[in-house]
Amino acid sequence: MGSTDDRAQAHTLEAFAAAILLVAGLTFALQATAVTPLSASTSNQHIENQQRAVAGDLLATSAENGDLQAAILRWNPENETFASSPPEVDGEGYARAAGPNGFDGALGGFGEALNRTFIDRQIAVNVELRHYNTTARTERRTTSLIDMGTPSDNAVTATRTVALANDTNLTAPGYESSTLGGLADGTDSGEFYAADTGSGRLFAYVEVRIVVWRM
Repeated sequence: MGSTDDRAQAHTLEAFAAAILLVAGLTFALQATAVTPLSASTSNQHIENQQRAVAGDLLATSAENGDLQAAILRWNPENETFASSPPEVDGEGYARAAGPNGFDGALGGFGEALNRTFIDRQIAVNVELRHYNTTARTERRTTSLIDMGTPSDNAVTATRTVALANDTNLTAPGYESSTLGGLADGTDSGEFYAADTGSGRLFAYVEVRIVVWRM
């Protein structure tokens, strides 16, 4: 009888020990999985997707309320550069070295939205404008509206196309009476960065590409 009890106790101890080993193995496996690069990658991907969605929403909202078009039309046709604010800066491109205070009103409502959404949160922004440089559409070029440096490997992008009409006025201080059609046919002084490639009332399409990354 005693030997039977001893064997039963031995089997119980073996089962208990096996259960402990199994739990320990699972715990180790879970801890190892928690620190693998896959988790960090998944987290980064989530952040990138979020930033891409926010950038797209900002472009959509700015396009709907007119701020985006006003920003890409803030062009000094004689200096052939985007005009800064205030105008006494003599037409220097405001986007080449955005400071810690953001764009200081130089881009109007679009700049304020960029400050509020990205700059204030230590997220850098580049904004590029893609367009044709000749009426024959032989070459597509990129004009920089905002340049805060070289994007990181984790940068994300969003795009929005803006249609510009021939009778659209510039928004740069001192050139509000100049129209895109007038610049194209020589009625107004200077040149616009995009060529007249449209037909009828359409002057051209400009693709706005925004690139964001954490500083």
